[in-house]
Amino acid sequence: MADELTVALVQQASSLDPAENRAFLTGLSGSTGVGDAQLVVLPEAFARDFGKPGEDIAAFAEPQDGPFGTAVAAAASPGRTIVAGMFETAADPERPFNTLVVRGAATAAYRKIHLYDSFGYKESDRLTAGEWEPVVVDVDGFRLGLMTCYDLRFPELARALVDRGADALVVPAAWVPGRSEQEHARKVDHWRTLARARAIENTTYVLACGQAAPRYTGHSLVVDPLGGVVAEAGPEPTVLAATLSRAAIDEARATNPSLANRRTAAG
Repeated sequence: MADELTVALVQQASSLDPAENRAFLTGLSGSTGVGDAQLVVLPEAFARDFGKPGEDIAAFAEPQDGPFGTAVAAAASPGRTIVAGMFETAADPERPFNTLVVRGAATAAYRKIHLYDSFGYKESDRLTAGEWEPVVVDVDGFRLGLMTCYDLRFPELARALVDRGADALVVPAAWVPGRSEQEHARKVDHWRTLARARAIENTTYVLACGQAAPRYTGHSLVVDPLGGVVAEAGPEPTVLAATLSRAAIDEARATNPSLANRRTAAG
């Protein structure tokens, strides 16, 4: 079991042109911000942005091994794992899945379970929800639980991932900003508070990687297992680098053994 995992969260606004986003992936290996990170996380819907509310996105759906998945795999390597969001073709051709693909040291996919039918939006009009299937992947000795954006508001999914052994929760997002200054501040506060809460209650790292302003809030952050913010971005494009430590997880769970202290109806 590895003692450390180096990570890079790439806070970038995805383009409405899928070819531009694939080209960005091609340049990852030369990015000084990414460096030699073992895990690189890109935001939700990085293959192609959502566009305007209500805009048809079905035309941009692909299979997992389509052009975007292939580009993710090409940018990854046995020493580097990439997590990135895309729209995946589904049984309903008008409503694709909102999917995370993982390529590199691990190969996996996660279809967003909780669609963003909130704050005046209705994501389920354009997308199909994934079945309840918590996904945990092994990357260089760390177990990573996958969530997407609105999933962060549902603690039962985070706990299910931790029950499956997750050491860190990886949360690519396109966190929509508020329509007013007050609402925008509230949305950023929710993002930060929820990321810290999921870390504290599960004594896990949280790697929350959002799309950048102006269409989204940015504020990507790495939270440690006791809820401390290790690194946080502002609203603009940037790369956050951090190192996850096995010792920090062990220390947090010794200090705050809430997972061991849980009681359920079963006993």
